[in-house]
Amino acid sequence: MFSIEKQQFGAFVAALRKEKGLTQKELAQKLYVSDKAVSKWETGASIPDTALLIPLAEILGVTVTELLQCQRNPTGEPLDATEVESVVQTVVSYAGAEKPRRAWREKTSWQTAFFVSVLVGAVLLVLCWRLGCLGAIEWTFGSLGLVFGGYFCLIAPLRLPKMYDENAIDFFCDGPMRMHMMGLHFNNQNWPYIRKAAVLWGCAMLVAAPVVSIVLHLWLPASWAQAKDTVLLVVYLSSLFASIYMAGNKR
Repeated sequence: MFSIEKQQFGAFVAALRKEKGLTQKELAQKLYVSDKAVSKWETGASIPDTALLIPLAEILGVTVTELLQCQRNPTGEPLDATEVESVVQTVVSYAGAEKPRRAWREKTSWQTAFFVSVLVGAVLLVLCWRLGCLGAIEWTFGSLGLVFGGYFCLIAPLRLPKMYDENAIDFFCDGPMRMHMMGLHFNNQNWPYIRKAAVLWGCAMLVAAPVVSIVLHLWLPASWAQAKDTVLLVVYLSSLFASIYMAGNKR
């Protein structure tokens, strides 16, 4: 296993950045980190978090392997088995070989509330279908409630990587789950509040979307259906962003 030499890594990153015509600030903005963080990488004071390796390599126009080896592959030929093993071991060692603890390990009443909301929401959606008021809005926000509530209730990491506490990052990425909240900086102080707000919104959508649809179907004339869907779309989306921002600003 080879080790990452910080000075060599920093010089390689700086050279690639200049080739792309990027300033430290511009590279930092693309990665949602501070320009001070990029400066530390390039001077060898630190190395970026593992979560940034793939996007950093993509921006600089190299592979992750080339980034870790601090040199381009001149031949373009695949690495042999020994070299691949060395790179993999380096990444595992670099990452600390410790996976983040996920929300399903934390037994809370929110998980019970979420599963109850799923069951109640399913019954209400069937009722909507029987009444003839099951449309795109109900399906869309019922599904979003299931995805957001399920992710933050069962899958989300209990703690964010340390780079979130060291930099002002308004972008969260965990596999396919991505959130970009301009003006809101994710960190381990507000992360528990954000998780709870997202679960609460998910539970609310699972139940509220079909309930509101049924009530409006019974009380509003059919000619108002299009206006109703537009208003609900704005209200539901606004409630999601508002709940995340409000939770994220708690300390």
